[in-house]
Amino acid sequence: MTKVKVNPGACGLITEIRASGAGKKKYSIVISSDCEMVRKLAERLPELGMMDVFKKMLDNPVYRAGSECLRHVTCPVPCAILKTLEAEAGLAVPRDVSITFIECKGE
Repeated sequence: MTKVKVNPGACGLITEIRASGAGKKKYSIVISSDCEMVRKLAERLPELGMMDVFKKMLDNPVYRAGSECLRHVTCPVPCAILKTLEAEAGLAVPRDVSITFIECKGE
C-alpha cells in the first residue's frame, strides 16, 4: 500500500490518499479528507487502472471527476491521487512534491 498526505495550503483541509494493489492492473483508491468536495471526488474514484497515470489531462478520469467535484482548479489533490497510484504501481519512485512561494522584495 502507498499512502500520501496532502496539505493543500490556504484552505488547510488535509487529505489522505491510499492506493493498494501492487502488481495488478486495477488499484483500490481510498481517500479521506476534511474537504467536502474532495470527499465527493473520492466517491467517483474507488478504483483506478494502472494506465490512468498515462492519460492526458482532458482524458484522465481523475481530472475529469475533479473538474466536476472541485471548485478550485489549483487544488493539488488530483495530482496527488495520480502520484500515489504511480508509486503504488511501481511506475515511479515515491518522492515528495512541493510548491514553494518565494518572497520578492523590491523586484
